[in-house]
Amino acid sequence: MIDSHCHLADEQFAADLDAVIARARAAGVDGALCILDALNEEEGVRADRVAAAWPDVAFAVGVHPHQAAAVEDAAGGNDGVAAFVRRTLAARDRACAIGEIGLDYHYDFAPRETQIEVFRRQIALARELRRPIVVHTREADDDTVDALRAEARGDVQGVFHCFTGDAAFARRALDLGFHVSFSGIVTFRNAAAIREAAAIVPSDRLLAETDSPYLSPVPYRGRRNEPARVAQVMDALAEVRRVSRDDIAAATRQSYVRLFAGRPNG
Repeated sequence: MIDSHCHLADEQFAADLDAVIARARAAGVDGALCILDALNEEEGVRADRVAAAWPDVAFAVGVHPHQAAAVEDAAGGNDGVAAFVRRTLAARDRACAIGEIGLDYHYDFAPRETQIEVFRRQIALARELRRPIVVHTREADDDTVDALRAEARGDVQGVFHCFTGDAAFARRALDLGFHVSFSGIVTFRNAAAIREAAAIVPSDRLLAETDSPYLSPVPYRGRRNEPARVAQVMDALAEVRRVSRDDIAAATRQSYVRLFAGRPNG
């Protein structure tokens, strides 16, 4: 099994990283994509430990929408955003993708206009570098799609991570040529619309993730999440799609390899 999105370099795993990795391996998880915050130097240092402890982990680096205003300041304005991310990718040569990037209008930690500009500049960089992107979108569906249409131009692959939309929005993501990834939310009682979306995503565009340390699936909801629990996500997807866990594991592995393999450490 592959966990296509986790935050193993987060400080929440600093004290017991080796045990977390051991549990993942014991559960049958033999690879993961670890997401790094381009502005967090301490996380970059912890990533070295993750890479040493679990060589089968790949990495993505990007500016989360919550950090859009901060990177604009750090980069000296919008014109420097792409250069800032490029330097970060070069410093972390293990990065196989740019992400997570996108728009978050639920919290609005950065002005929406700034979020859009930082998102668009990172999409444009991904197109230039031929890297896939990991998209975060929350309560910003139309603006996310508009930015992708304007900047990706059909030349950028990627994934809508931790999908929380309905089947109609899943079709919009698929129409853009993107993959769709489901997290532990698919196991929640009130997630009927998400499960309907999970049922219609083609197997060659399907991914599973934990987004750990966040969003533990049932029956672990409310506790710190970790990559081993991608098994519960796959069980939920198997139930919705009326196939076996092995079928889901095989499909999501193939999707992951197609999207991220052939790039640095991917």
